[in-house]
Amino acid sequence: MDIGELLVRDGIVLKSGASSKRQALHVVASAAAQAMGLDEIRVFDALMEREALGSTGLGSGVAVPHARLAGLESVKAVFVRLDTPVAYDAVDDRPVDLMFALFAPPKAGAEHLRALAAVSRAMRSAELREQLRQAHTADAIHALFVSDADVPTAA
Repeated sequence: MDIGELLVRDGIVLKSGASSKRQALHVVASAAAQAMGLDEIRVFDALMEREALGSTGLGSGVAVPHARLAGLESVKAVFVRLDTPVAYDAVDDRPVDLMFALFAPPKAGAEHLRALAAVSRAMRSAELREQLRQAHTADAIHALFVSDADVPTAA
């Protein structure tokens, strides 16, 4: 799966400030709402509902928040890089600064799971994480995910 195809170009946010997990999820919800024409409050509520089931913080400064939303026809994604990492209850207790958020239609079971697996695999790469932290433009971020087939896997 080419996760770059999931990433909505207008949904890439760099240099975003947040001082808490809740604020970071607001940034994600705002990016998704603007990029996909969705209601920001509905997106935020869906993200918070999912987080209540367990943290989507994968470790190494990465979170993959996700939610199912009516009104979508396929799985879509936004990417947010925070200026300062925030406490996120990640599995390794490290703060998060890279957020790749996935949004799926309510009935996209297998497609949603494949997307989550692909993003999780890609984000395990220390090289990719560093490149994401150093990228200066949304186009550079997008290009890193388009070429995710070439991303080395973590050892």
